[in-house]
Amino acid sequence: MIGHLIEKIPVTFDPNLLTQAYNMLKGPAFTLLACLVFGLLTVQAQTVVDVLEGYEKALGGKEKLQTLQSVYLEGVSIAGNGNEIISKLTKVDQKLMRSEISFGMGSISVLLTDQGGWISNPRNGGKFEPMPEERYKAAQTELDITGPLYNYAAKGHQAVLEGKETINGKDAFKIKLTLKNGNEITYYLDAATYLPMREIRKGAGLMGGGQRRQGANQGAQPQELITDFADYKATPEGFIFPFTVKRNGMGGETIYEKIEVNKTVDPKLYKPE
Repeated sequence: MIGHLIEKIPVTFDPNLLTQAYNMLKGPAFTLLACLVFGLLTVQAQTVVDVLEGYEKALGGKEKLQTLQSVYLEGVSIAGNGNEIISKLTKVDQKLMRSEISFGMGSISVLLTDQGGWISNPRNGGKFEPMPEERYKAAQTELDITGPLYNYAAKGHQAVLEGKETINGKDAFKIKLTLKNGNEITYYLDAATYLPMREIRKGAGLMGGGQRRQGANQGAQPQELITDFADYKATPEGFIFPFTVKRNGMGGETIYEKIEVNKTVDPKLYKPE
C-alpha cells in the first residue's frame, strides 16, 4: 500500500501531498482495517478457550469439579448373542481406576493405580498379571477423574478447535486434543449444550483403542476407539454424567443404572486380586 502511494507522488514534489498520504495511512479506513485484522486474530486465538469454558460450565463449573474425588458406575448392556454384560467402574482421582466386565463366559478386570497396572481375563485363568509398561504409561489419563480435556493446558496437553461437524444430526464443535504422551483424542461437543457427544481415541490405550490388529503390518494405521455419549443426567450431588455410552466393537449400548459420587472406596479394590 505504501508503494502504491509513492507511485502517485508527482515528479514535482509537493510536501502537502506527502502529508495527505500519511494521513490516509493513519485515517479511519486504516484504523478500521487494523481493528478488523486484530479482532479476527483475537477471535481465532480465543475460540477453543471459549468452547472449553462452555464445556466446564456444562459440567457444573470449576468449583464443582474440584470436589469430585471418586466415582462408581455400574451398567448393563446386551451382547450380539443376547448375553447380558455387567460393567463396574471405580475411580479415585489420580490413584485408582478399576474396571470389571462380566459376561457369559467369564470376566475381564483391569486395575490401574499410581503404583502399577494389572489385567485379569479368562485367557490367564482369571489371575491378575502385570500390565505391559507401554500400556501402563499410555493409560495414565484414566486416573484423571475429570478427564484430559478439562483444564488440559495445566495437564500438559494441547487442544485445537477444528470447526464444526454434524454428529447424530446435531452440530458439534470438533476439538483435537494431543496428550503429552503424543496420543490423540478427538472430542465432539454439542454446540448447544457443550456436553461431549463423541470421542475418538488414537494410540495405545487402556481399552485397546489405537492398537493394530494382529497380523497387520508395521506401517498400518492404529485403530480408532469411538465412544458416543448420551442421556446426560445430574446425580443427587449435582454432577453431570452420560447414562448411555456406546463403544464401537464392544457390543451394544451400556446403560448406567447406578452412579455414586464421593463414596468410601474399599481398600481391597487397590489390590490385584
